[in-house]
Amino acid sequence: MSDNEMIEVEVAYALPDKQKIYGLLVEKGTTVLEAAKQSAVLKDFGDIDLDSAKMGVFGQTIKAPAQHILQAGERVEIYRPLIADPKAARRQRAEKAAFKKA
Repeated sequence: MSDNEMIEVEVAYALPDKQKIYGLLVEKGTTVLEAAKQSAVLKDFGDIDLDSAKMGVFGQTIKAPAQHILQAGERVEIYRPLIADPKAARRQRAEKAAFKKA
């Protein structure tokens, strides 16, 4: 194998009304963050700050996207910031459901 062997990966990002998966060829040894930057995600979703965005691979959060090396076939997922605390949202739904039953 040569040092510049290419592998296929995907980069995914989704908004409630728009989703996109980008297939790309990257050099073996490319990190999660590098793949996200090499994709066209910023062209389509210009408001993402890739340097601070949470990312994962196949649903598993990656703590250090700038250091995690991708394997062939993996999909990078760029996560949006939460707009509400999940626990608070669940509590509000439960309270609303209890109120409707009463």
